[in-house]
This record gives sequence, structure tokens and C-alpha cells, in this order.
Amino acid sequence: MISDTLLRAARRMVFAGATAFAVGIVAVPSFVTPTIASDGPPSVADLAERLLGAVVNISTSQTVKGTEGPGAVPMPQLPEGSPFQDFFDDFFKNRGGDKGGGQKVQSLGSGFVIDAEQGIVVTNNHVIADADDIEVNFSDGITLKATLVGTDTKTDVAVLKVDPKGHKLTAVKFGDSTKMRVGDWVMAIGNPFGLGGTVTVGIVSARNRDINSGPYDDFIQTDAAINRGNSGGPLFNAAGEVIGINTAIISPSGGSIGIGFSIPSQLAAGVVDQLRQYGETRRGWLGVRIQPVTDDIAESLGMATAKGALVAGVIKGGPVDNGSVQAGDVIIKFDGKDIHEMRDLPRVVAESPVGKAVDVVIVRKGVEQTVKVTLGRLEDGEKLASGGENGNTDQDKGDKTAPPVSTASVLGMTVGELNDQTRQKFGIAADVSGVVITDVAKESAAAERGIQPGEVITEIAQESVGTPKDVMDRIGALKEQGRKNALLMLASKTGELRFVTIRMD
Repeated sequence: MISDTLLRAARRMVFAGATAFAVGIVAVPSFVTPTIASDGPPSVADLAERLLGAVVNISTSQTVKGTEGPGAVPMPQLPEGSPFQDFFDDFFKNRGGDKGGGQKVQSLGSGFVIDAEQGIVVTNNHVIADADDIEVNFSDGITLKATLVGTDTKTDVAVLKVDPKGHKLTAVKFGDSTKMRVGDWVMAIGNPFGLGGTVTVGIVSARNRDINSGPYDDFIQTDAAINRGNSGGPLFNAAGEVIGINTAIISPSGGSIGIGFSIPSQLAAGVVDQLRQYGETRRGWLGVRIQPVTDDIAESLGMATAKGALVAGVIKGGPVDNGSVQAGDVIIKFDGKDIHEMRDLPRVVAESPVGKAVDVVIVRKGVEQTVKVTLGRLEDGEKLASGGENGNTDQDKGDKTAPPVSTASVLGMTVGELNDQTRQKFGIAADVSGVVITDVAKESAAAERGIQPGEVITEIAQESVGTPKDVMDRIGALKEQGRKNALLMLASKTGELRFVTIRMD
């Protein structure tokens, strides 16, 4: 079996640690018993031979102005008539060091063919970003000019096209990354340090890694050696299917220390399909702003466990601006997929088709219910969101017959009426409503949560407040119920919402 092949090869392999000056080889001791080691075939040569032809070297060049590029050296100012003038003129003009010139900067990366007939090549966006010329070098020595089909900066994926006329290309296909388990053997092929097609073998070290590189981080971590130049290359499973695109490493020196990351095929395949079809991405969009559900927030909402994504705001003009989803709702399931934590939601929504009607399971005021939502397009929604508009649900302004209270002190905060005077003092937008926080005591529970003067309390425990007395009444009611924390929905000066919990003991 191929998996046995990978197992035997991995137990016999050696690792090369390459730098710009030297290559060292270190033998890896075996930690397996002779009985287990004798079970598999001697190498993975057959698998590597079958896959090497589909993996390519991506060569790019870019013209950078000499005085603007990193490390550029400007032409020195010489005395008029200097005997060295001609020498420096020739040297710096050829290198682009003169202000009027330019310097060619070249870089190398990796990629792989997924459609031999159409000449479609997949790589990382950062491999070809800002390139003037892109060439694809194949393992048989052929070099073809490439055109850019489309890129996606959010997932760091790019699709290229070459003209395969007269050439027989080898292609590989995407596999199912969701079936990969920690400990499964994988093979990486790429172009580390510009050496050309290089094969390394390792295992899946972890899954679902978030390395804060983008909104949809869900990386496969592997100890298969990945170095500079491997970016854009494929990570194969034991069947020779692409289950990841190698994109990042953690390394103090720039060389492999056994911690590399690949974009899972589950995410990459959909992006590649959209780039091929439209030349751009068309992701689903829900039109909400979200934040994590902490243990304190879960307790305040009456949830047994902290899970899901807390809706902190609804974007005006978005798919759920009809009240189907409201600020304060906790989304725990989307289109049949469980939302365990906040970062799960953007990914599953983005992977859904634009215009699709989906069921969304929410927890609203402690009650679980299902709402139907038709998704919009993320790329259109980003334009609305950038305007800073928040669609808030209709809010009760409180008991207008209650005796007025101009200010009140509660939970380390001084709160007051939101009127023309306080709006002007703190620069609060006209469409923001609630009770303004005028002061926060140092070392108070509110200060610990980062609450600032000028923020506006719009809800407490998912009930709207409009006066300082409303705030006092709601806090008093929560204490009578034996609650330890108060859940506050706060609006910024521009109306952007967030939830915080404050201890009441």
C-alpha cells in the first residue's frame, strides 16, 4: 500500500538543512521497532516519479526603481570632470541605481498543474504578487510564459494559465483534506532555495491551525520539510492527491524547523474554481459583525457552554437587515454545520454560494430557534461595511413615565443622559441611542474590560436602556436574580457595537 511506502521511506530518510552557503546532512534516528519497519516496501520512488511532472517552478521578475527598492544604492555625487564619472554612469544605470532607471528583481516559487489540457497552474498569491513577467518551468526543461487568471489575497491563492500547445503536461487533482488525520503521512514537492523539484516526506502534525494570516485561517500543519521556494507547491496524501498548498513556515533562520503550514484543499479548491470561472472570488455574506462567546457572556445569556459566534451588529442593507438576525443573537449552526467558535462562521459562510437560502440556528434570549437567510455577496458587502454603518434593531427607549435621573454611578461607571450636549462633548453620532458613559473609575470592573468614556450602553442583558434609571433598574434586577455578571451591549461613537460582561460582585 502507498501509505506503507511512505511509512518505510520516512523511517529511512535524511534531512538536508540548506543555507545560502552550505548544505548539511543529519541522519534521523529511528524510533520504531524492527518488526514494524520491515512491513513496507523500500521507497516512495514510484509515487514521487508519478507526481514530479505536475509540480512546476514559478519564476517571476519585477522592475523596481533603484532609489525606491529595498537595499537600493543611489548613485554617488562625484566632482564635475571626475575620471570615475563614466565608470559610475555605466554601473548604476545598468543596475537601476540612478533615479531614472530600474532594477530587475527576480524570485522563485512553486506551483502545480491541475488541468493539463487548459494549462491551468495553481500557486500562492504572494509568489506572483506585483510581478511583471511570470514563467512556468517544468521538470522536463520546458519553460512557458504564464498569464494571470485571478488571485485571492484572503487565502493567498493564485491561478495561472500557460499555453500547452505542443506540450504534454501532467496534472494532479485535489483530494479531500477533511479526511486527513493527525499522524497521516504526506509528501511535499517544491522548489526550495531554487534547487528545483525536491521531494520531502512527513506527517500531518496538526489541523485547523490559526496563524493570524487571514480571515479564513484553517491550515494543515506538517513536519514535511518546507523551505523558502516551496511556497505554492502541493502537499500530497498517500494516494497522490493534493490536500494542501504549502504557504508558510515558522522559522527563526528562514529554513525548515519542522513547522510548515498548508492551505487545505477543502478551502483552496473552491477558491480555484471561482477564480477560473469568474477571475475573482464570489463568497457568501451574512452581513453581521461578530465576536467570541466567552464563558462570562455564555453565563449572562443563559447558555450551558460557551460556543458559537455572538452577533455584535447587523450591517444596514445586508442580507439580515430585515430582523431575521439581531444583535445579541448567538449563531450556533449555519447550513447544517456546527459553529464551535467565532472563527468558524466567516469560513463556512464564505464557502457558501451567493444567493443560497440557508437555515441558521441562533440562541436569542436563551431560546434556540431557526431562521432562514438568503446570502449576499461578500465583495459587495465589504463596500457597505467600510462605510461604518450598523443596522441596529428597533430599541425600546425605556419607561418614559419614570422620574428622570440625570446621572448615576454603577459598576465603576458614571452614566448620563444622551442628549445634544453629551453628543457634542463626546462626538457621538446622531443615530446612536442609549445611555452615555461619562466616566470610568480606575481599577474598576468596567476599566478592566476596556470600557471608555464616550461609549454608549444600548442594552443590558439583551434589554434596551434609554436613561440612567434604566441602567440602575436592570443591574438591580440582575443582582436579585443571583447573576454574577451583567452583559452590556456598547456602541462606539460611530455606532459600532460590541458586547462586554462586567462582574457585579
